[in-house]
Amino acid sequence: MYQPLMGVVCTNLYMTLAYMVEENRLWSEEWNHYHLMGLLDLNLDDIYHARLKLEGMGLLKTFVKEAEGHRIYIYELQPPLSAEQFFTDGMLNIYLYQKLGQTHFLKLKRAFSDMSINKEEYSEVTRSFQDVYTSMSIQALKNFEGQQHSSSDPDMRYIHREKTETIQISADSFNFDLLLSGLTTAMVPRKAFTATVKDTITKLSFLYSINEMDMQKVVLSSMTADDKIDLDELRKAARDWYQMENDDQLPQLVNRKQPVMYRESDGAGVSKESKLIFYLESTSPRQLLIDLSEGAQPAMSDLTAVEEIMLGQQLEPGVINVLIHYVMLKTDMKLSKNYMEKIASHWARKKVKTVKAAMELAKNEHRQYQTWANEKNERTQKRKTPIRTEKLPDWFIMQEQEQPDAQSKTPAVENDKDFEERRRKLEAIQRKYRKDGGEKGGKH
Repeated sequence: MYQPLMGVVCTNLYMTLAYMVEENRLWSEEWNHYHLMGLLDLNLDDIYHARLKLEGMGLLKTFVKEAEGHRIYIYELQPPLSAEQFFTDGMLNIYLYQKLGQTHFLKLKRAFSDMSINKEEYSEVTRSFQDVYTSMSIQALKNFEGQQHSSSDPDMRYIHREKTETIQISADSFNFDLLLSGLTTAMVPRKAFTATVKDTITKLSFLYSINEMDMQKVVLSSMTADDKIDLDELRKAARDWYQMENDDQLPQLVNRKQPVMYRESDGAGVSKESKLIFYLESTSPRQLLIDLSEGAQPAMSDLTAVEEIMLGQQLEPGVINVLIHYVMLKTDMKLSKNYMEKIASHWARKKVKTVKAAMELAKNEHRQYQTWANEKNERTQKRKTPIRTEKLPDWFIMQEQEQPDAQSKTPAVENDKDFEERRRKLEAIQRKYRKDGGEKGGKH
């Protein structure tokens, strides 16, 4: 159930770590990462990213300490969810369904379920302990040595099965005060928001990208006659809302925003470049396309192209944002999938993970990318004159202005009103970050 979501590398890492622990033991011997690299035939970077995915799925906990100039890690495996927990999780099961499709999803579901027997037609005749066994003497029950030796040693613990924990979405990602501000106690009593209900709302908000205002409608539609929130109805209402907003499409398992570990800006910088980096790191590719259209939903073909490149080239969302930003200004405000894919493939080979690294690579490889763009223009615009030279993003020009020789090689854009109108929406995003001073702590 987990492998389609994480990939085979993560599954192999999990099973290898489990294999390294001897039977009936809690801990394995101490090994170095070089040994793990040899077992898996992977480099350390691949193992690191597989580890992060296992942690995100709740299958691994990692601990580290510094000792004599080197680090020692503890990788503590966590038990996977049971089939019932997984298929009723409300988030993982939706991701799995979207990944596998209906036919294979139902086949997998049948593999983990069996026929239910109605026990109501039977009478239980099981004997209790006292019905079968006689009690020991009072003296035997008071045996102090037996009790003493049964206690575990201070530095030891009994082998047992750990309790499975479901994936937790941070409550900080959803503002319940804002949700409740639009729901009077007459509409929804506050006691209806139990810990389980709040956890479900947080998960649904993350899964379907539902904000607090839209969640109010979802909650209201799930109320029962006795003023309680029906969890099944809540999930159904959230799913219906998403499909209505997204042409009956279910969400994909992709990171919506740049992972925290790959962010390099906290939004405190006042320069236009640092503000733009923060925006690209804290915005999803889908939201970037919406912002470029001033709130209009992006074309499904554009979303599909971006998603396929994200998944196919394994690029982070922030890096994809830089790619969108660069390509749209180079191709007459159009998302050319072939052109994007060519650059994305190059960035994937270079193992680009951060927004800043993507910007730097685009600057350094601009001539090569220009050649690729010209090859496309020669094929699709062979009979059009004059040939327009596209504008570059602000973050590109920032560096070009510091290099007079390079700047002199950047041709000017023709005065074309239609072209400028198409460009206006994208440049509106950049203008938000052009004020170098006096705007600290602004909204992003």
